[in-house]
Amino acid sequence: MIMKRFIDDKLIRWKDKRRRKPLIIRGARQVGKTYAIKNFGKKHFSGLAVADLERNPDWHKIFNGNLDAGRICADLEILLKQKIIPGKTLLFIDEIQSCPNALKSLRYFYEELPNLHVVAAGSLLEFVMKDISFPVGRLQFVHLHPMCFSEYLMALGNDEAANIVNSPPKPLNDAVHTFLCEKLRRYFFTGGMPESVRCYAETGSMQESFEVQAEICETYRMDFAKYRPRADRQCLNTVLSSVAQHVGMQLKYARLAEGFSNPTIKKAFDLLCLARVLVRIPSTNPSGIPLEAGASSKRFKAIFADIGLMRHLSGMPVDLEYNRSALSNIYRGAMAEQFVGQEMLISQNNALYYWSREKKSSSAEVDYLATVSGKIYPVEVKSGVSGRLKSLHICLQNYPHCPEGIVFSENPYAELPEQRLKFIPLYFASSATRAANMSVLRAW
Repeated sequence: MIMKRFIDDKLIRWKDKRRRKPLIIRGARQVGKTYAIKNFGKKHFSGLAVADLERNPDWHKIFNGNLDAGRICADLEILLKQKIIPGKTLLFIDEIQSCPNALKSLRYFYEELPNLHVVAAGSLLEFVMKDISFPVGRLQFVHLHPMCFSEYLMALGNDEAANIVNSPPKPLNDAVHTFLCEKLRRYFFTGGMPESVRCYAETGSMQESFEVQAEICETYRMDFAKYRPRADRQCLNTVLSSVAQHVGMQLKYARLAEGFSNPTIKKAFDLLCLARVLVRIPSTNPSGIPLEAGASSKRFKAIFADIGLMRHLSGMPVDLEYNRSALSNIYRGAMAEQFVGQEMLISQNNALYYWSREKKSSSAEVDYLATVSGKIYPVEVKSGVSGRLKSLHICLQNYPHCPEGIVFSENPYAELPEQRLKFIPLYFASSATRAANMSVLRAW
């Protein structure tokens, strides 16, 4: 089964760039980095050379001492028993985090073998990268997330449905709207981890996909040994489960893990974010762009990398929650907010924020802020009518430069221009908040 991923288009653009640089694929464990790169290499190159540095620890010696790119390629040709030809071969260095010197060598591939296509990937890459100094302008990065809703639809053979949710939001026929809402309900529970999606697509069993999610979460817990001595293992496990139960809520470290000090909890939380398992969402002021400029270091929320893993770790009763009539009521609305957040993480180029009014005795809060075509749109994930959207109205009143507010729910598409509100079905979360330059490869 071949699963279409949108990263394929970014990899093709990278391949054809005149000023191409070695590319590092970032992302949490098991989001499909290795699969995507191998599939790309087989389709677009006459040769694919894969050097797995975790499976072959003896190969680390290649990167000791002199990091001459030509010499490294010659040594890899011997070990891989194949030629590495610039312009024809894709050199893929997998699990590169296990060999810091291999990371350092990438700059020399850019300087000495610029015509050779080099891609690297690995898990917990950020742990190694933060301790290594990379020269500016020598590498490019692209982030791979779990499968978004439209990728999930394509994996299930619903290409036309995927095209619809990728298009600008608009009113749809009632039957199509109901169909997409039901597909989204299933996505809420199967999630977007590729192995979970593959398992569900092949068997039709959500229980089978749940077993995959449990295995992935156990793999993440096994990784905690690699976090030491940076963080306490028990604290990491407690924080992981606690965040799953508090998606959509403003967080305080003390609430995430009883019996541990705030500095210990903060360290565990930060490391889980560094591993791309959790995503920290700061509160910010929507007074201007970039939103990052006004981001708070103290007021924040969090979501998971994947809604399916969030479901598993939250411990929610599936039989009860799956059968709730409204998508936005599942698990107290946290599933809908998690979904919109992870879709916006992609559509907003990994820059995700929300608004919380910095005023004593005020509880006004807007779930997310989206930057689209240079303008800021406050975003609420709600069910119900506009009169209940008190915080959104306060935000629009205080920041009149925001064109309108976006309300995501399971309700059909509707516009209320007199209230500066647009009601958009949840399945349009990505296309409705898509920022410019979605295809940009970040340089370092």
